[in-house]
Amino acid sequence: FPVKFLEVLKPFCAVLPQIQKPKQKIPFREKLQWTAITVFIFLVLPGEKKMQSIFNTLHRMSQMALGISPIFTSRLLMQLLAGAKIIEVLDTPKDRALFNGAQKLFGIIITFGQAIVHVMTGMYGDPSEMGASFCLLLIIQLFVTGLIVLFLDELVQKGYGLGSGIILFIITIFCETIVWKAFSPTTVNTGNNTEYEGAVIALFHLLATKPDKLDALNEAFFRQNLPNLMNLIATVFVFAVAIYFQGFRVDLPIESSRYCDQHYTYSIKLFNTFNIPIILLSALVSNLYVISHMLSTRFSGNFVVNLLGTWSNTTSGSPARVYPVGGLCYYFYPPESFFSVQALIYIFFMLGSCAVFSKSWIEVSGSSAEDVAKLLKDQQMVIRGHSETSMVHELNRYIPTAAAFSGLCCGGLSVMAHFLGAFASGNDILVVVIIIYEYFEIFVKEQSEVSRIRALLF
Repeated sequence: FPVKFLEVLKPFCAVLPQIQKPKQKIPFREKLQWTAITVFIFLVLPGEKKMQSIFNTLHRMSQMALGISPIFTSRLLMQLLAGAKIIEVLDTPKDRALFNGAQKLFGIIITFGQAIVHVMTGMYGDPSEMGASFCLLLIIQLFVTGLIVLFLDELVQKGYGLGSGIILFIITIFCETIVWKAFSPTTVNTGNNTEYEGAVIALFHLLATKPDKLDALNEAFFRQNLPNLMNLIATVFVFAVAIYFQGFRVDLPIESSRYCDQHYTYSIKLFNTFNIPIILLSALVSNLYVISHMLSTRFSGNFVVNLLGTWSNTTSGSPARVYPVGGLCYYFYPPESFFSVQALIYIFFMLGSCAVFSKSWIEVSGSSAEDVAKLLKDQQMVIRGHSETSMVHELNRYIPTAAAFSGLCCGGLSVMAHFLGAFASGNDILVVVIIIYEYFEIFVKEQSEVSRIRALLF
């Protein structure tokens, strides 16, 4: 059954459009150009801003746009199936190609399904008032936009750009959110007067227009319903804490099992290995919110639907938002007040689920102590002072603990970022810090390779 599953999908994967791998190595400067083009296309996609706004409304824990949500969901599904041995993926080019094709196929199906769900549940307006033809056009637009994002991700992953497309999009959305909330020139009518949305621009505007400068500073730092300077300071603070956590690692001394004079270190980094499960957990909770909201709009009186979550719409303040007022989603949703039962359950859920999910992920993703011990054994390496048979026991002292602790830290950062009022969640900030560090390593590696080639030529 495990192998047959991929074989069944083979005919469907064969007809999917694909981006061919480059026949020769792409120069570093050309990779930078393709990366910049990819980011530009992602930013100007029609409907992307609208989708991002809706996605953030349903799930403030994550700043991921709806356009990349199907890619995360499909990857999560395939990784779980492979990790649980429900499907078997052999380490061969054929199986890896089939696995990637199946992942893309599920991404396309999920993209189409989410486009239908979001239009028919009224997230873009009442479907009965818009008409069938307009709804169909909107579904097609959302679907095509999702496909473009999917193929942009594949373009970067195939080696034309730097790193991963999906990771690149996360950085783009994060930077766009921070810059927009800090420097947005858009004006908003708050009822009493008109203010600028950007926190920094609002500071100078308030200082220039208000005669009482202390009152202007107080409003710039603590104004409600619009980004303020305290939100910006909180974002910088959480970003600094995430950078501090990024440096946490445990170095294990290892040596060659054949040559005793060759000594190395194996680093277990706290976050670089375990950031993906936190992203996927955010995607799962986001999908839970979307499903709950969809069901509540159609079956509001159903007991099971209400147990999952009941939702309310508000047009007060800016922007208007949708939020849960009951059910499980209410207790999993970031609360407004720190001193409440909802806040206590939310904190417990974030810390516990992040820790459990991170610790479970190492078994699914092939990062467990047994997998690392096998990797070291294949490289003819052993932990200094330990035999090949005792390496698993030694690694089990560090890897599960690092995974659980990283999950706790991610959950704690998310909670702290929410209650401090940061522009992005702690998970998003931490992931972006890790991604920036990874891109820095890619840049250094590429530059060193270019320097080596130049030294050989000249």
